[in-house]
Amino acid sequence: MCAVNLFIFALSLVLIFLGWSMQLPEDWGSWQEQAITVVGFIGVPIVGGLIASHRPANSYGWLWLGLGLSFALMQFGQAYASYASVVEPGALPAPRTVVTLLGQGWVAAIVIVPFLFLLFPDGHLPSPRWRVLAWVTLLVGVPLLILAPFASDEAARTSVENHFVIHGTGAEMISALIDPGITVIFVAIVISAASLVFRYHRATGIQRQQIKWFAYAAALNGFLIAIDTLGLTDLLLSYPFGNTLWTLLGTVAFASLYAAVGIAILRYRLYEIDIIINRTLVYGSLTATLVILYFAIIVMLQSLFIALTGQRSTLAVVASTLLIAALFNSLRRRIQSFIDRRFYRRKYDARTTLEAFSAKLRDETDLDALCRDLKAVVGQTMQPSHVSLWLRPERAPKGE
Repeated sequence: MCAVNLFIFALSLVLIFLGWSMQLPEDWGSWQEQAITVVGFIGVPIVGGLIASHRPANSYGWLWLGLGLSFALMQFGQAYASYASVVEPGALPAPRTVVTLLGQGWVAAIVIVPFLFLLFPDGHLPSPRWRVLAWVTLLVGVPLLILAPFASDEAARTSVENHFVIHGTGAEMISALIDPGITVIFVAIVISAASLVFRYHRATGIQRQQIKWFAYAAALNGFLIAIDTLGLTDLLLSYPFGNTLWTLLGTVAFASLYAAVGIAILRYRLYEIDIIINRTLVYGSLTATLVILYFAIIVMLQSLFIALTGQRSTLAVVASTLLIAALFNSLRRRIQSFIDRRFYRRKYDARTTLEAFSAKLRDETDLDALCRDLKAVVGQTMQPSHVSLWLRPERAPKGE
């Protein structure tokens, strides 16, 4: 199944590169955007294949393979229609039929997504109570798959005219069923994502680490969705290649999602997600702080130069850069300390205790006092149920 997915993706790339020099209509998406999306989705069936081959009894890997097939068919349909309609019209048969039928991969994809949250990471629901949500998703998703080819071009997400569209009263009935159905599916996605919180509170040890990986990647995707929802992408899209850059950002964010799933399930013992989360918090906060300080200092210095000389000066930029460089290490240490105290208090307290004990160890000469301090430090940092300390007795020098 993984090989079939990769073969379909490869066919899509062939069609894309054959038509690379031709200009597509603006609302179809450029060849560059299609290529970025295809390359970004290639990892989906690979992760699914790895999980399914290592743990075939776990249905979770098969879900990713199904999602990969949905994406592969959808992207192939778009590339097929673009090539057959613009590059060599009439060279490929039935482009409208192909793009209409294969384009419904987006419906299959959004129906699969809730199960990616519900069944992570062991392929089972968090509890029997979540069966209702799973059945609602299926009962709504299957009719959507059947009705979507007959919907309007806008609802069907196709780039060419759909000759399966039903007009008149039938169109109104289909629209009345499809629009609420899509809303129900997206609500199911949100609720199923919340199931990870429920599962996290009940999980221990390894499974908590797995959920952290998935949640970390989901947060990155949620950040981009929030930016798009708030309309903050309009400035980016107004520049040349803005659409391509936004497609690249979205594809990288989605790639982090399935990469996190693969790491969490297959190699969770190798990597510590807490370290990555800690570094993200520290360097993300540091970058935002430095950027704000940089522009604030430039504005103040430029205002000062204008007041003194009546014109702007490049010295303001140079001085701001040097000041930011000087502040970098100091700010990083302060932010690191704040993050550790706020989010990793137990580890922070343990490290502080060990540092204090190390300083005391250099000056302590009383062995009995040192033993008491050592047991106290172990009890405070490791919190074992019992602490014992054995010391090897001194041996008398030979000849005595």
